[in-house]
Amino acid sequence: MEPIKISDKNTLYQSSSSAVLLTGLRWVTGWIFFSAFWRRLILENKLDPDGIGYVGEKFNHFFPNAIIVKPMIHFMITHPDFLQIFLIVFTIIEALVGLGLLLGLFTRVSALGVFLLSLGILFGAGWLGTTCLDEWQIGVLGTIAGLVMMVAGADKFSLDRLLFSKFPRLKDKKWINFVGSGDIHMSNRAFTFFSLFIAVFSLTITLYTNQVFHGGVWGKLHNLSMKPNIVISDAKYDKVSGLSFDLFRDQGIDTYGAFITRISLKDINGEAIKEYLYNELSKIPDQDIDNYYIAKVKTGKNSLIIPLGAKAKVTLPINIDEGSYFVEVEDISGKVWKHSFKIQKLI
Repeated sequence: MEPIKISDKNTLYQSSSSAVLLTGLRWVTGWIFFSAFWRRLILENKLDPDGIGYVGEKFNHFFPNAIIVKPMIHFMITHPDFLQIFLIVFTIIEALVGLGLLLGLFTRVSALGVFLLSLGILFGAGWLGTTCLDEWQIGVLGTIAGLVMMVAGADKFSLDRLLFSKFPRLKDKKWINFVGSGDIHMSNRAFTFFSLFIAVFSLTITLYTNQVFHGGVWGKLHNLSMKPNIVISDAKYDKVSGLSFDLFRDQGIDTYGAFITRISLKDINGEAIKEYLYNELSKIPDQDIDNYYIAKVKTGKNSLIIPLGAKAKVTLPINIDEGSYFVEVEDISGKVWKHSFKIQKLI
């Protein structure tokens, strides 16, 4: 292939040297995405809803602070059958685009897949990461890598170029050039504008998500993955079943649950009416924990365990009168969350 020629009319936007230079980036990015398939189905089966490490639970972890794709995530974690189909398709796509980049086969369409998958990862999980901004970094780097390789394609060390050398007539088919690594003619001005657009778009997405998820551009830095937070809501009382309320964990590390060791019901003056300690919480019947999502609130040996993204209606047997109360929930670390409510008319 001839080197790039600069002119005002028609310019080959790609030169052999630029595409070859990206070979390492193409291989590494390809393996990052192909390895997701490799880990989930070859090394272990993480697509089994009843198995340990089911990737659907990881997907559920994205939900609390996702942006843009949050409604889609909510739909899937409330429809497990659809989620299972989505995860299988998603994993197959990761395998195909990853393998495409590794082999340099249909490089541009594979890079487009990496770009779209990376945006999904960025918007869904960019807020996660305890010691560093793990998912955000993967998302933004995958986004720009996908865009750059979508433009550059592949040259040497690729099946695209091997096919062109074996079957020269393929170069005459425009669609092959766009999905593979053929030469696309573009004016020098258009190429410069397109390159600047990619750079500005990538930087904008990077700064926007860095600020939204972590306050990394201005203001106070924050990391929602560091400490658990429990949201208590929808407290209701029934004479027959007792007191019920929703527990939702929207922050904290995704690989470790929040361990609830005390739930107290107190009156408006702060006097405890009833306390459920760790030994009682660990024995709550399954029918009294009504989970909404894939990640499950469940009993442990010495606590009630709430994984990241899990939400459940918990019912505790108790008899109380009309009045103002608040529920107090304590984590094993000693952190306490409260929720006030009123009972105006007993059912």
